[in-house]
Amino acid sequence: MIRDEVIQAIEENKIIAITRGIYDEELRKLAKALVDGGIRCFEITFDQTDPNTAETITRNIKMLKKQFGDVLKLGVGTVLTTEQVHIAKEAGAEFIVSPNFNESVVKETLDAGLVSMPGAMTPSEICAADEAGADFIKLFPAGTLGIKYCKDIFAPLHHVKYIATVSVTEETFKQYLDLGFVGAGISSRLVDKKLREEGNYAELTRRAQRFVEIASKY
Repeated sequence: MIRDEVIQAIEENKIIAITRGIYDEELRKLAKALVDGGIRCFEITFDQTDPNTAETITRNIKMLKKQFGDVLKLGVGTVLTTEQVHIAKEAGAEFIVSPNFNESVVKETLDAGLVSMPGAMTPSEICAADEAGADFIKLFPAGTLGIKYCKDIFAPLHHVKYIATVSVTEETFKQYLDLGFVGAGISSRLVDKKLREEGNYAELTRRAQRFVEIASKY
């Protein structure tokens, strides 16, 4: 099953590169740099303020599919509605990520044969998402909550598969993996705007390699 392959890829690679507001040629160059660094799971996000976001997501997922084929597992983030689940699937996405838990979105994702990764923060949200059948729980915003919060949550609720997000660095990435998290969604360190403006994609490749090296030890 494709779902099983995507779940396995996320568990094995442990890194999901998250991009927001980066499209077309700039996105293609970024994706190439990160793939060269070993990144294999990639997420682009809906912009709920943009009336054309469905068209933009569809165009860019198809672009990445065409260039990278099966090398990248592609997901769509900030999915808030069941309609957006179907837009993402039709574009070619393989996993669905949300900042929140919405049971309808989780159910629709699973019914569509895609991997579900809703966001949750509290014990009640985590348990509700798990009971709804979510494949992974995006602990959001893990970076803001801090490692102590993550440890306290993980202790009684370690039966679910956590993905940490927000401000993940090489140091905190290792801490999450040490704790028992499946992996992390990484944005700022891998999509650094200043480096992209300078055309310094080589540094983004090097950063990707460092994260991949850390992940390989777990």
